Amino acid sequence: MNCKLSVNVNAIAYLRNRRDVPWPSLEGLGRIALQSGAVGLTIHPRPDERHIRYADVPVLRNLIRNEFSGREYNIEGYPDERFLELCEENKPDQVTLVPDLPGQGTSDHGWNFVQSGNLLPPIVQRLKLQGMRVALFVDPDPSQPALAKVTGADRIEIFTGPYGGALNEATMKIELAKVIATGKAAAKIGIDLNAGHDLTRENLPRLVEALPNLKEVSIGHAITADAMTFGMAETVRLFREAIGDV
Repeated sequence: MNCKLSVNVNAIAYLRNRRDVPWPSLEGLGRIALQSGAVGLTIHPRPDERHIRYADVPVLRNLIRNEFSGREYNIEGYPDERFLELCEENKPDQVTLVPDLPGQGTSDHGWNFVQSGNLLPPIVQRLKLQGMRVALFVDPDPSQPALAKVTGADRIEIFTGPYGGALNEATMKIELAKVIATGKAAAKIGIDLNAGHDLTRENLPRLVEALPNLKEVSIGHAITADAMTFGMAETVRLFREAIGDV
């Protein structure tokens, strides 16, 4: 297994933004996560800046570049011009493109490649020409990896919300089967694989075991919740243990 953990710090930023104060510190907690073995940090700046602020983006970039050479910076978002310029200014290692509407609470579906087929290829090419890896957010459907590959993307990120949010074992098995089928389809056509959304220490092991081609999981909400009990350093260790990265 070679799956790695990227820590999404959106929920930390959301908590910080409840007050006009600089804590909890994204930089400070991001540093702890990286010191504890996370492969990188993930952010998802939204137009209303309700969690990640645009001013946070270079701060976290500098943290990774100056203190953690070789770790990765992943910026997620809808590829409007403001977002693309943000990526070009900060040069993350990976850009994950999602089809979110501006006011959407959280990512809850993948790209519709039929409707967005003409939008994505030039954007993917624009980012790749500047040295950024590009991943596309897709639904758990084995037809999606091939459609994503046509755009020129390097990776897909499977939306695991239905699996992670399943409230009983029967539903979990059904949703996991969809994720596995999608991951295997990605392996078959040679596009790399990430996954994210509602993943926890409890539901990660069976996912990672079933998909040896899974490169990265990006997790924020569950890590932030567990960090309230265990602290950030121990939580990162526990999640790395859950994916076999120890």
